[in-house]
Amino acid sequence: MRFTLLGYVLLFIGLMLLTPRDAFSQEDVQEELEAMEEMAEVEAEAEAEGIDLDEGRDIFRTQCAACHNRNMVDDLTGPALGGVQDRWADYPIEDLRYFIRYSQRMIEEGHPKAVELWDEWAPTIMNNFPNLTDDEIDNILAYVDAVYKGEYGVPDVAVREVGEVEEEERDNTFLLISLIVILTLFALILARIANVLRSIHIAKETGQAPEPGTIMSMLTSKTVIGLVLFAVIVLGGYTTVNNAIDLGRQQNYAPKQPIEFSHAVHAGLHEIDCQYCHDAARRSKNALIPPTSTCMNCHTAIKIGSEHGTAELVKIFASIGFDPASDEYIEDFEEMPMDEVAAIYKRWIEEQYVRDNELDYIDAAGRREVDRQWENVVSSLTHEDRDHVAGPIEWVRVHNLPDHVYFNHAQHVVAGNVDCQTCHGKVEEMEVLAQYSTLSMGWCINCHRQTEVQGFADGNEYYMQAYEKYHDALSRDEMDRVTVEDIGGLQCQTCHY
Repeated sequence: MRFTLLGYVLLFIGLMLLTPRDAFSQEDVQEELEAMEEMAEVEAEAEAEGIDLDEGRDIFRTQCAACHNRNMVDDLTGPALGGVQDRWADYPIEDLRYFIRYSQRMIEEGHPKAVELWDEWAPTIMNNFPNLTDDEIDNILAYVDAVYKGEYGVPDVAVREVGEVEEEERDNTFLLISLIVILTLFALILARIANVLRSIHIAKETGQAPEPGTIMSMLTSKTVIGLVLFAVIVLGGYTTVNNAIDLGRQQNYAPKQPIEFSHAVHAGLHEIDCQYCHDAARRSKNALIPPTSTCMNCHTAIKIGSEHGTAELVKIFASIGFDPASDEYIEDFEEMPMDEVAAIYKRWIEEQYVRDNELDYIDAAGRREVDRQWENVVSSLTHEDRDHVAGPIEWVRVHNLPDHVYFNHAQHVVAGNVDCQTCHGKVEEMEVLAQYSTLSMGWCINCHRQTEVQGFADGNEYYMQAYEKYHDALSRDEMDRVTVEDIGGLQCQTCHY
């Protein structure tokens, strides 16, 4: 018994010694101690100069970190702040403090450095911080400089030279696998020890030693099964939560649509306004997908596509029952047998093929092309629950917010005067529509913090009565603009009513 337990203990110690030294090396421990000592020295020097780095850190995290990267070397919504005092070295420190408090006012006043920053980062607008004192701003700047130089905290990146950043990429896969193996073996050891102790107890009670347990009995013991189930539940819960967070808002999601519709051609080349097709965006919560009848406003005349010829437009005609050969809508089209429908559109495709290729009749290659196009029409417009091409085009939704999130297009498009590209990106350059933004909660909050409310300077009567205090602050130059945040844009019930 003693030898068995000793053997297990020695095995466990040996496994611990086999753990990757990169995770527990003396060098790492020494470096960590040196970093802590250096940080303590920096804090002591700062305290002697009347600087509070901890206060600077706290203010930065609550006021600045939403727009500026915490590693101080990478751009985010705003520029990286590392070296900001060096970039303002040609101007008094009072200028930098003033810019932090009233950036837009300083830009309008024509300060060279402020204008330079605006030219680089427009139209991104920095929030005003009029309540920050000189000491608080100095603490923020000292904290930024200390993090940038690696003298405070643990930097996220290693700075080799000014402007040159090297990402620290550590692959912990081997460490993770090693830990899993060690914990698994440890669980088996514990199960074996429990089995031995149980055998001793039974021997004392009955006077007979039970049969020694096998590996299989140990693997199927309650302890091992419980540990496996616990691991499965934890892993399953972690995966479920992560997938639920990303559900419906996958950035760069670009599904294949039933019709190869090009926004680059329609919104870009032909400059069709977004609200011509998505007309509900200015009067409704949803922008809505345009009905096929909207497409027909143009395509009763434009029957051949500039990129795909007849291949894609015939899908529109077939879905709504329009005969492009006679320029008429077909009566009782939904009741027409599919073979008759096929004959109508295949005949029209044949005529266009013969004309485009300057032929006297349809050749074998042409027939194959006609059949290919019609098969594509059928596969795009029908499925197991729909056996006729007639009916609405079933577009695949790209942007989808969770049910507990309230978003109103009209409020943003009309009241907020927000451009479609702000949320959807440069749609006029997209051949295939893709989700441009993350549509995450943080992304929306940052927008509300930065976006100026339209109408305050135009004498809007509602704003005059509802937000009189802001008008008074604007008139006294205590504020230079009012953001969505100021009028409740960060209140929970605004989006989660």
